[in-house]
Amino acid sequence: MSADIDELRRLRRARDRMDREYEQPLDVPALARTALMSPAHFSRRFRQAYSETPYSYLMTRRIERAKALLRRGDLSVTDVCFAVGCTSLGSFSTRFTELVGETPSRYRARNHDELRVVPACQTMVLTRPRRGGGQGGAEESSFGEASVSAPDRVVTAARGPLPGGRGRARGRARQG
Repeated sequence: MSADIDELRRLRRARDRMDREYEQPLDVPALARTALMSPAHFSRRFRQAYSETPYSYLMTRRIERAKALLRRGDLSVTDVCFAVGCTSLGSFSTRFTELVGETPSRYRARNHDELRVVPACQTMVLTRPRRGGGQGGAEESSFGEASVSAPDRVVTAARGPLPGGRGRARGRARQG
């Protein structure tokens, strides 16, 4: 088995852990251990493989689950924030608004009856958080699959600390 395939398999293992344990206090060192890599190498390779940082991917999963809980309407925004693993209501609300295009309170108050007749698997696709806010359309999804070859675009996060109080390098998108 080639080294690239093995590394992608280990990155996928960490990504699957984020999908399963999004409500847990995951940080880059813990995820790097899952992928059997150093934290810096894991962050770099994850970003190259999936075009977003591990933190960004985890927050998108959390927002996706938060949308489902808010649509139910039986939990407050604060309860949803903590249920999906966020520890700061302000950071949660800011990230939710960035990805969804409206505040969590407004999203919760909106009528979601049109989604009640749609199968759950379709609802997940229709309401998947997109970068730049809103749903559907041509916007880039955070569910991009890894490829063995290097991507032509590298995106680095530009805001906020990682869970667990660790800092994060600042950067910007580059075309290559």
